Amino acid sequence: MINSVRNTVLSVLNKNNYGYLSPSDFNLYAKQAQLEIFHSYFMQYNDYINKENARLSGTGHANMSEQVEATIENLSTSKGLPNVLNNYSAPSSSATGSDYYKISNVLIYKTLWSNGTSTSSAVGLNQVIDTAATFITDGVTAKDIVAINNNGIKYSKVVSVDGEDTITISTTDATTSGLPYAVYSSIPSQSEAEKVSHSKIVKLNKSTLTSPNMTYPAYSLEENSLSLYPEEIENTGQVVAQYVRYPKDPKWTYVSLFGGEPSFDQSQSDFQDFELPTEAEEQVILKILQYSGLSLREYQIYQAAQTEEQENNQENK
Repeated sequence: MINSVRNTVLSVLNKNNYGYLSPSDFNLYAKQAQLEIFHSYFMQYNDYINKENARLSGTGHANMSEQVEATIENLSTSKGLPNVLNNYSAPSSSATGSDYYKISNVLIYKTLWSNGTSTSSAVGLNQVIDTAATFITDGVTAKDIVAINNNGIKYSKVVSVDGEDTITISTTDATTSGLPYAVYSSIPSQSEAEKVSHSKIVKLNKSTLTSPNMTYPAYSLEENSLSLYPEEIENTGQVVAQYVRYPKDPKWTYVSLFGGEPSFDQSQSDFQDFELPTEAEEQVILKILQYSGLSLREYQIYQAAQTEEQENNQENK
């Protein structure tokens, strides 16, 4: 999609000799256009829900709220959060690989069977080996959940318990020794934590009747971390965040040709296409043309693109 967008933008700009848009400028405008459209989906979803409540919206293919919701769901993900005691990092590029726009749910693995640090690796055998572990004694069984911190929290299931110090898992995440891990019961597996303010959590913790517990946990959010309650929530991979992430920055990549134009090359390691549905292509083009018109000091481009976008919006209402 990104190459089609760029070709169309360049075609419109070159048609009237408005100037050249460099790859770096295009990537900057593409990022901003995608962010604007992404933010607009939440306003659209709210408007469509209000129309449904007022019986002004259709059903089936005419149910626009479902279409917008599906687009948002494509950017929804679940990630385990890294931790230091009961403080867990909020979703971010460094912690989970993507920044969050909105946290939907925070889930807690309730029952911990075993935890520790792997003491040796068994590459190719899918095994977690810890000479200090007592997996059989702890009650670990097949299908229990295994969380491993290996450049981010990775989850798998227990395939078999091979001894007090060895379990076989369903993935190859235990690639080296020295990896923190935890094994959780799969039945029942998780509780949903309630989000509370800092002032409220202080009041809740003062009472034995209202203080959070493993069945009804709670969390508060401050800057880039989540504080979990009760405080025994402190183990590797115990907290999972379900959130809507920001789309990845689009990047049109190319190879330089001697004496010629840059040629599109999506095999580059940093290539990134738009993370918007195909039907958003026209809207992306119009927004990039708006930015191009401003940067090239050609108000006519900006005005024409803005007018067409407004007309499209009116047709979609």
